[in-house]
Amino acid sequence: MRLFASHLCLLTADFTVQEEESDVPSEDEAESTVSDDPIDGAPADEWTGFTEEAEENLETHSPVAPTRYVPPHLRDRPSEVDDKDLETIVKLRRQLKGLLNRMSEQNMSNILDSIEEVYRKHKRHDVSSTLTTLIIDGISSHSSLLDSYVVLYAAFVSSLHKIVGVEFAAYFVQHVVSAYEQHHTADQATSASTSSPDSKSQDDHGKECANLIVLLSELYNFQVISSVLIFDVVRELLSGPLAESDVELLLKIVRGSGAQLRTDDPSALKDIIQTIQTKLGEQDGALSSRTRFMVETLTNLKNNKVKQRAGAQNQGGEAVERMKKFLSGLTKKKHVLAHEPLRVSLEDLRKAGERGKWWLVGAAWGGDPLAERQAETDANVASTASGKKGKEMDSENALLKLARKQGMNTDVRRSIFVVLMSSDDYVDACERLGQLNLTDVQQREIIRVILHCCGNEKSYNPYYTLVAQHLSRTSHSYKVTLQFCLWDFLRDLGETGVGGAEVIKNLKDDHGGGFDVKNISATRLRNVARAYAWWIAKDACTLTILKPVDFTVLKPQTQTFLREMFAQIFIASQVSTPLLGSIPTTRNKGPLEEVFIKTSRVEGLAAGIIYFLSETFRDDEEKLFRWASGVAKETLRTSMDVVPSMDL
Repeated sequence: MRLFASHLCLLTADFTVQEEESDVPSEDEAESTVSDDPIDGAPADEWTGFTEEAEENLETHSPVAPTRYVPPHLRDRPSEVDDKDLETIVKLRRQLKGLLNRMSEQNMSNILDSIEEVYRKHKRHDVSSTLTTLIIDGISSHSSLLDSYVVLYAAFVSSLHKIVGVEFAAYFVQHVVSAYEQHHTADQATSASTSSPDSKSQDDHGKECANLIVLLSELYNFQVISSVLIFDVVRELLSGPLAESDVELLLKIVRGSGAQLRTDDPSALKDIIQTIQTKLGEQDGALSSRTRFMVETLTNLKNNKVKQRAGAQNQGGEAVERMKKFLSGLTKKKHVLAHEPLRVSLEDLRKAGERGKWWLVGAAWGGDPLAERQAETDANVASTASGKKGKEMDSENALLKLARKQGMNTDVRRSIFVVLMSSDDYVDACERLGQLNLTDVQQREIIRVILHCCGNEKSYNPYYTLVAQHLSRTSHSYKVTLQFCLWDFLRDLGETGVGGAEVIKNLKDDHGGGFDVKNISATRLRNVARAYAWWIAKDACTLTILKPVDFTVLKPQTQTFLREMFAQIFIASQVSTPLLGSIPTTRNKGPLEEVFIKTSRVEGLAAGIIYFLSETFRDDEEKLFRWASGVAKETLRTSMDVVPSMDL
């Protein structure tokens, strides 16, 4: 039996090797195989086992030569499995195409439910790839599509981004950008080879690119992608000579999402407009009417003179607003898996095959980090030799030295300081602070660094005030940090009871956690008071942060600080910009009442403020302060239902 088993294994191995060496048998071999098969009824001798001669041949058989290993996923699968998978894909494509054809604004919710059911029954990758192919093929048409049609599909992709997850959005965006670049390259080659621009083939020239660029613009409007990718696409269009087709694509982007681009990154938009003006100035000859219209549109956008209502009607803006309402309501009905837009650049998408998709969990980068770091170092050295990069590095090193000199004793504080000192404006600063990817605890340092820098300025700089105001609108945690920082500042002024026993105990245990501001100058006092006055007047924080202050036993420095703060609150309630240096002449009670009416809920605090205002501004020479003080006290008394005869 052992001999029989070994002989059978050798025979099987030999037969397998012969099959691999001859993938396609000849006709004679096929006929002989059919004729020798006893199942087909052909004559065949009954097998009676191995003979002695066969055993000798098997024992003396030469060893089988080793063959190359083929991974399982590259081996040929049985034909029936391929046919089954192909049939499944065909049915899936037919089903998804039917759902997309029936989709409208009214039944999109039902379509999404059906798509979720399809995802549960099929492989996620098959569904995502099929949907991506169908949508891109439908959008990249040879004719111009209505913007409302593109808006519908962009909203559908945004819904799947929220429901299915970031994997679908990343796969879709990558293939949309790839399709756009292929069509754009083909269009450029066609334009260069076509000598008759008025031919019929030129009428539909570039429509695929235009439709895909509108799709990208709407994906940005629906928060699937960030402004990083849109600005990269615009810069790519401006990298070469500005052709008419490029002007048309730029107009599509500007008219579709120009207002949102201006809100997200005005400095980048300003640089792009300057680049366009420079390119047009270098061109010879008169500009076409389309190019002049693009320049006029960009100029109006930069100056915020775009009529949003008219632009919305021309570009399907009503459909965009309806779809935004639908997407906002989607989070209340379904479990949302993705919240933030993809902050992926054009370079990241192009090198996804080499470096991996870093924006997806598990898609590791497949390069050599040491070689990449060395290449980056070499590039920095070369740029330093040219002069431009060297100046930037020297500037950053100088800012780091200044940060250490200012008492920034941690890397987080130094990074925040460098961002604040090197940003173009407060919007740019907030954007770059968000790119630091700080944790919730580390974000508290932003307010502390802002207050430190604001206090150290020789004259009041509203830049820091606007940065903190913008941040407080994005997260409530910044408002809480403003409150605790004010309590710390009041304790430095001598109000040791502010903050409670537990806070004071933690403060004593915390060595080296804050800045050395024990010797508070009059300039710091005034700057911090003006900053907090603006934040309180513009609802970045409220007067309830003064709840632990005892207004009857204030230190002299605290009295000076609060007097300056309330005076600046009176001024800030009457103006719309912190740049105004003179006393305003307006007398608007509404904003002033809104500031103080929130304090009436805390009776002790309201009574203390009434007492402080009565003592401080009773005989003030400035008419605005006397009037505003009276309005504030009247508002607090009315809200508290205080007895009028009570002399506070």
